[in-house]
Amino acid sequence: MSDKPAEARNRRKDILGVVTTVSGDKTIKVAFEYKISHPTYRKEVKRKTVVHAHDEKNEAKVGDKVEIMETRPLSKMKRFRLVRVVEAAPILGV
Repeated sequence: MSDKPAEARNRRKDILGVVTTVSGDKTIKVAFEYKISHPTYRKEVKRKTVVHAHDEKNEAKVGDKVEIMETRPLSKMKRFRLVRVVEAAPILGV
């Protein structure tokens, strides 16, 4: 066992993103956008990354804004887990 207290370990990444797909049981795909500067033209370019996250209680729906946290590998693709649903998706057609 390690003598280090829990505070001494590295801080895990927290990401805010939008659920794009609920794929299978307890799995969601979360997309988050960021901007980078183009190396030649110095214009800001939008980029998007999609990650798979573990949703233990199946509480996230498509369109929800969620907070996910980096964790140990849970499967071949899943490296994040759902922390909380920040904002529920608006209900359309009502």
